[in-house]
Amino acid sequence: MTTTAPSTPSVQLLEVSPEYAGQRIDNFLLARLKGVPKTLIYRILRKGEVRVNKGRIKPEYKLQAGDIVRVPPVRVPERDEPVPLAQGLLQRLEASIIFEDKALIVINKPCGIAVHGGSGLTYGVIEAFRQLRPDCKELELVHRLDRDTSGLLMIAKKRSMLRHLHTALRGDGVDKRYMALVRGNWAASIKQVRASLGKSNLRSGERMVEVDEEEGKESVTVFKVLRRFGDFATMVEARPITGRTHQIRVHTLHAGHCIAGDPKYGDEGFSKEIRDLGGKRLFLHAYMLTVPLPDGGELKLQAPVDEMWAKTVERLSAPL
Repeated sequence: MTTTAPSTPSVQLLEVSPEYAGQRIDNFLLARLKGVPKTLIYRILRKGEVRVNKGRIKPEYKLQAGDIVRVPPVRVPERDEPVPLAQGLLQRLEASIIFEDKALIVINKPCGIAVHGGSGLTYGVIEAFRQLRPDCKELELVHRLDRDTSGLLMIAKKRSMLRHLHTALRGDGVDKRYMALVRGNWAASIKQVRASLGKSNLRSGERMVEVDEEEGKESVTVFKVLRRFGDFATMVEARPITGRTHQIRVHTLHAGHCIAGDPKYGDEGFSKEIRDLGGKRLFLHAYMLTVPLPDGGELKLQAPVDEMWAKTVERLSAPL
């Protein structure tokens, strides 16, 4: 058997076909340069090494059909050298599928698994599914969930479905609902939190989201009480109208009721009491999803909570 040495990276010229018109250049490159670190892609964009029609562009530039994208020399891992993932993880994610057809996969993502690699992680849900479904060359995340948030996550198998769902997400066509266990007795009068959100960097380099009414982006979440546990805790349903990073976690905190097990925005005392009941996780779960389908139909799904969540709530509701 003969082996060939990795080819020397060279400049690539990529012509944008009509189906990619309107896609941001950063997302276009992330899909084309699979295996290249995300940080490297954004670095070559920042430095102006990526050119479109021989001109410099910003990461948010939206491509047009016929654009010629010049990509500087970067080494792309060969198709046959994916990051080897543990068989146990692959089996766990295969078992988490609650819906699949020719164009879409929806899973009940377990808590603790990132949706994609990056920030020191070599893999995430999307990398795993590219190994589980090697024949699906267009697999892409439709949206994201925080690493420690569990629940319904959509993965498009076709570019047409990805575009359809992104359009629905930008409008009001997708209904996503979460369950959250929060500190204290949530007032029935708090039915909506409208607080603009902005990002800031801590000294450690960790990204935090804060309420910023002057420069933040408009953010709205609708809430409903599902169950009360005296004055100690409340189970609420959260329906984000906008889709900002950490929106539900920051809006519950803004309302005075942080989420159990939240290391960034939570209360350590409250989280410890929940951990003592066996709840060693972030108590935020995307449990219900309604999405419009391209043929005019509608897909409605629900995802059960995991055993740890269920047992913790059972102990929480047990009489003292």
